[in-house]
Amino acid sequence: MTIEVRVPTLGESVTEATVATWFKKPGDAVAVDEMLCELETDKVTVEVPSPAAGVMGEIVAAEGETVGVDALLATIQAGEGAAPAPKAEAAPAAAPAVSGGSVDVMVPTLGESVTEATVSTWFKKVGDTVTQDEMLCELETDKVSVEVPAPAAGVLAEIVAPEGATVDATAKLAVISGAEAGAAPAAPAAAAPAPAAAATGKDVANAPSAEKAMAEAGLSADQVTGTGRDGRIMKEDVARAVATAAAPAAAAPAPAAAPRAPVAAEDAAREERVRMTRLRQTIAKRLKDAQNTAAILTTYNEVDMTEVMALRNQYKDQFEKKHGVRLGFMSFFTKACCHALKEVPEVNAEIDGNDIVYKNYVHMGVAAGTPQGLVVPVIRDADRMSFAEIEKAIAEKGKRARDGKLSMAEMQGGTFTISNGGVYGSLMSSPILNPPQSGILGMHKIQERPMVINGEIKIRPMMYLALSYDHRIVDGKGAVTFLVRVKEALEDPRRLLMDL
Repeated sequence: MTIEVRVPTLGESVTEATVATWFKKPGDAVAVDEMLCELETDKVTVEVPSPAAGVMGEIVAAEGETVGVDALLATIQAGEGAAPAPKAEAAPAAAPAVSGGSVDVMVPTLGESVTEATVSTWFKKVGDTVTQDEMLCELETDKVSVEVPAPAAGVLAEIVAPEGATVDATAKLAVISGAEAGAAPAAPAAAAPAPAAAATGKDVANAPSAEKAMAEAGLSADQVTGTGRDGRIMKEDVARAVATAAAPAAAAPAPAAAPRAPVAAEDAAREERVRMTRLRQTIAKRLKDAQNTAAILTTYNEVDMTEVMALRNQYKDQFEKKHGVRLGFMSFFTKACCHALKEVPEVNAEIDGNDIVYKNYVHMGVAAGTPQGLVVPVIRDADRMSFAEIEKAIAEKGKRARDGKLSMAEMQGGTFTISNGGVYGSLMSSPILNPPQSGILGMHKIQERPMVINGEIKIRPMMYLALSYDHRIVDGKGAVTFLVRVKEALEDPRRLLMDL
């Protein structure tokens, strides 16, 4: 029987890819889920697994060829007569599990572009009885936490990766013994050895788009560090090399972290050393990268919240009764920002090389504090949403963020961000950009202050607003205009209805 291998879904707005590398050739035996080839889009690299076990037939799309979504890549001859694929030497139990057998617990799919994780917590210990789909442990990636369920019922016989261990996407975590009949062990993803395991970078074909980018930038392969499979140079590796080369020569590279100053023995005994989580490490890196890359500048203003608070108090009960969600301030700020971004589109744009990419939509990032650290779930097409839809989306994303249930896709693609430090009591701050975005609005505490209104001193609920922006793309005039438009919309919410 002939089985077709087609291009998988590549992601939102991605319609084509380039065939970068074939790991198999016609006539090779393949196993289910064994990696056949690697596709490269303008954003990410996508591996294509085998849909069935069998023998590699015809390769329709050769390396370097551009293909669309669902295009035919190759064929596989499957069936009883197909030659079995070679098994990984490290796989201790390749036969289907039977009563009294064992099942490997493997790292589950971590998400696009995520290659490793840290074992944060084991919920079971060796010798414990487990049921199928019972949670065994929790893994932590750069973005989200992933729970690992038991693939079969039995006894946890061995923990291969203890808490704190860093594992790759194909690693074995544990072994369950006494597995019930019919429970199939996880397919060993490591069954596909790299075509040139001992190859050095010069023996590995670089991505076609990377070759083109190096030619345009005048770089040679030995000037770029490859991060792809077997050291392949990818397009993003070239971009990093170009950015490094473009840094001012006078700016010396940041020195390695200085060794910690000596601490007295009696003080050291009272200290506690805790390893940074992967999420915290990623937050630190991204924030520092933003400071090193963008020309961040912050402009401030203040807004009188009287009208928004009055409108909210007047309709909050009816709103909650009809829509099943509370009417908060975030929907007003989201609407006001969407309104202002139409007038000042550069705040909603990003820099891509020497181009400016203007976004004719608003995917609003809403920063949320969690016990694990700051995350920014994205409300997609916020400019098309009603107040109720925005409030529901923010409530749902916020809950998923606190529970550690956000997926990678839910935190990608934002075009602008709102950060509300006021919920913690912050009176004023300068938020840091969320790359590659060019703007972030900081909300703060509402505080009653004396204000001069029509020549009279009155007490008004005031909030400081802060807009941090990338001065490479947003001029001071545009930043101030944006902040003034947000202020005007909040001080007179009727302007949002009239599109003024």
